[in-house]
Amino acid sequence: MLTLPPGKQLTSALEFFLYEAPKVLMLLILVVFAVGVVRSFFTAERTRRILSGKREIVGNGMAALLGTVTPFCSCSAVPLFLGFVTSGIPLGVTFSFLISAPMVNEVALVLLVGLFGWKIAAIYFGTGLAIAIASGWAIGRLGMEKYVEEWVFANADGEGCARSEEQDITWEKRLRLGLDAVRDIVGKVWPYLLAGIAIGAGIHGYVPENFMASIMGSGAWWSVPLAVVLGIPMYSNAAGIIPVVQALLEKGVALGTALAFMMSVIGLSLPEMIILRKVLKTRLIATFAGVVGTGILIVGFLFNLVM
Repeated sequence: MLTLPPGKQLTSALEFFLYEAPKVLMLLILVVFAVGVVRSFFTAERTRRILSGKREIVGNGMAALLGTVTPFCSCSAVPLFLGFVTSGIPLGVTFSFLISAPMVNEVALVLLVGLFGWKIAAIYFGTGLAIAIASGWAIGRLGMEKYVEEWVFANADGEGCARSEEQDITWEKRLRLGLDAVRDIVGKVWPYLLAGIAIGAGIHGYVPENFMASIMGSGAWWSVPLAVVLGIPMYSNAAGIIPVVQALLEKGVALGTALAFMMSVIGLSLPEMIILRKVLKTRLIATFAGVVGTGILIVGFLFNLVM
């Protein structure tokens, strides 16, 4: 329809954008609706009750799994942390939840399936959960409760935007909650999604393949730590960063390097650390970043070695 000559850079970039944008948006709407319905069974209060009394690796595993289906946003990050800690949930278990919720969520999985297929989506899901579980366990073993701000433990009950729990929710209400999730989540992420696809389209059409392979290919040992360092100060979510990662992979960036970059942007974002500074002392935040960052580095080097 645009009468653009085939094989040109602009044509290739536009083809990438016009093919990926509607496909991912449609898939995102369907899965967010389904997860919105599932989330009606996992309110913040119910999640706290499930995790209460759980210790060590069992609690870390349950917390990481619950993080994938529990609402988690800038409004609820600090209140959920407060509620978990003041309910007696171990600090390490709480961190497994906090790491998993932003990193392994339905938006990330939908985009990964839509752009890369089930294999890479499953790899990301598995390694993301492993990092959340191992990092939470490690933080718990370090006994760093003293580096939580004192006022947190003086707070008898967490305050937040998701405090009460409705009883006996009907299926009509659950379906409405699914539609609300679509309006809320898709309504927030679609600009990031389109921006990310646009950037990916630009990389797809204009960046030479050999250039990216030379600096971020599997043969460049520095590519994984460089990807992690570059990802931390970036402010983006899964919707914005995954289409960029797809284009980088097409240009020769190694899978482990791409996964490390994506996990760093989503799981170690500087804005999230600034928010958590309200309840955590600097040493605990640094430990959190160091432990999670080490896990991401291991994942990156491992997949560059075997893939």
